[in-house]
Amino acid sequence: MKIDNEKRIFGLDIMRAIAILLVVASHAVWIFPQSKNIVTDLMSIAGVLGVEIFFVLSGFLIGRLIYRLFQNDDFSFKSISYFWVRRWFRTLPNYYLILLVNVILALFLGTVMPDHLWRYAFFMQNFSWEMPLFFGESWSLPIEEFAYIIGPLLLYFLGFLKLKVNKSKLFFGVTLIIVIFFFVTKVFYNNSHPETNMIFWNVNLKAVTIYRIDAIYYGVLAAYVSIIRVSFWKRYRYLFLILGGLMFLGLNFVVPMKQIFIESHPFFWNVLYLPINSIAIAFTLPFLSQLKSAPKWILMPVTLISLISYSMYLIHYSVVMQVMKHFFPTEGLSTTLLLGYCFVYLIVTCILSYVLYVLFERPMTNLRDSDRIKNHFK
Repeated sequence: MKIDNEKRIFGLDIMRAIAILLVVASHAVWIFPQSKNIVTDLMSIAGVLGVEIFFVLSGFLIGRLIYRLFQNDDFSFKSISYFWVRRWFRTLPNYYLILLVNVILALFLGTVMPDHLWRYAFFMQNFSWEMPLFFGESWSLPIEEFAYIIGPLLLYFLGFLKLKVNKSKLFFGVTLIIVIFFFVTKVFYNNSHPETNMIFWNVNLKAVTIYRIDAIYYGVLAAYVSIIRVSFWKRYRYLFLILGGLMFLGLNFVVPMKQIFIESHPFFWNVLYLPINSIAIAFTLPFLSQLKSAPKWILMPVTLISLISYSMYLIHYSVVMQVMKHFFPTEGLSTTLLLGYCFVYLIVTCILSYVLYVLFERPMTNLRDSDRIKNHFK
C-alpha cells in the first residue's frame, strides 16, 4: 500500500496511533480476567484517554474545515451538506458494516441483543441513557456524528439573523456556546447523581452523547486559535506541550495517587475531569500539528497505524476479542500462555484492520471525491 506522506502531518498521525494503541491495550485486560494490579488499572484508564485523544483531534481537524467553509461567501446549506457527505463517506460505511457483523455474531454466538437495536442505525444508542453492552466501542461514534451536525447548523441558522458581527468572532462565539452548554449538562448530571461510582460513571456519563459533545469542541477551539493566531500558535508550542503534559500527568497519575476518588469527589469526576483532559490534549496540538515528518523507520509504522486506526477501533473488541474468547477461552491459562494469547490478539487485530481498510474503508472514502458527488454539490 502506497502512503502519500506529503499530505499527512506526522504529529497528528502520532496522536491517532497513540490513541488507538491505548484503546486496544485497555481492552486486552479482558484476556487477564483474574488479574488486578497497577498494570491492569493503568491499561483500563488507557482506553478512556485514547478515546479522548480521538475526540480532540477530530474536533481540531473538522474545526479547521468548518471555519474555512463558514468564511466562504457561498456558505449555504448546500455547502454544509457537502461537508456532511464527505464526513459520512469517511465514517458511516465502516460503522454500518461492523454493526452488521456484530448482529451476525450475536445471532451465531447466542449473545443478548439490545432491546432497541434500531437506535444503532441512527446513532441513538447512547443519546441520553446508559450505553448498552452490545457493540460497546461504538459509544464514541454518536458523539462525533452529532458534533459534526450541531456546529455547522448553528452557524447556518445564525445567518438568518443578519448579525453585524465579524464571521471569525461569530465562529468563536458559537463554538464557545457549544462548549459551555455541554459543560453545563455535566453539572446537571452531577446534581442528579449525588452518589456514584466509576462503573456507573463509565456508562452513564463518559459514554452518553448529551454530556460529551464539548470534548470535540475543545479541539474546534484549538483549530480556531491555529488559524487566527498563527504566530502565537507557533511561538508557544513548546510551552503548551509542557503545560498539556503536566496537566495530563496530574489528572491521570497524581489525582489517583492522592486518592481523589469519585465516591468522595463526585463533582471533580463528573464535571471537571473530562474537560480538563480535553484541554490538556488540546494543549499538545500546537507542537504536534507542526511536527511534519520523522525518520522513515518511525514514520512508516506510525502512519500505517494511523491509517487503519478507525477500522482497528471498530473491530478490535466486539469482533476480534469476542470471537477469540468464545472459541479459545482464557480461563485456566498460565501467564506465559496469556501473554502469547495477547500477542496473537494484537496481530490478528492489526491484520484484519489492514484488510478492512484496504478492501472497504479506503474505497468507500474515496467515493466522496468522485465526479458524481462533486458535480451534485456544485
